[in-house]
Amino acid sequence: MSAFLETTVDKFTFRVPTDRLYTADGMWVLQLDPKDSVRVRIGVTDFMQQHSGDVAFVTVRPPGTQLGPGDDVAEIETIKVNLALPSPVGGSVVEVNPALSATPEIINQDPYGDGWLAVIAVTDWEADRQGLLMPEAYFTHMQQQARSEVEDG
Repeated sequence: MSAFLETTVDKFTFRVPTDRLYTADGMWVLQLDPKDSVRVRIGVTDFMQQHSGDVAFVTVRPPGTQLGPGDDVAEIETIKVNLALPSPVGGSVVEVNPALSATPEIINQDPYGDGWLAVIAVTDWEADRQGLLMPEAYFTHMQQQARSEVEDG
């Protein structure tokens, strides 16, 4: 299990694992094997799932789908919002989390573990990772976003 950066804003506690990279809009990317930069697992962050509400439905693009960075890879429907989730990397979907169809709420229960969305065979990992945030940078961004929402709320 990886180490976490953790903060509490208002009554919410948010965790950010230090073993993966992030997008500013709340997606995480985990390289499955550090020696093999071809396959990554993706999912939504703790902050995004708490901010969006209880997940009722998830649709992930099927295996074989070609994606560019920023292309919609999944849609999440909650009681609050419907979200189109952009792929943090370009490549091909090779696996979709089978648990999501029967238990979409697993995203809320375990966003960094069993609540993952898909595995992607990345076309150009070195280029894509340049556009991702290190855990500390995402943590700072997420804290600022959470605090501003509490102040505006």
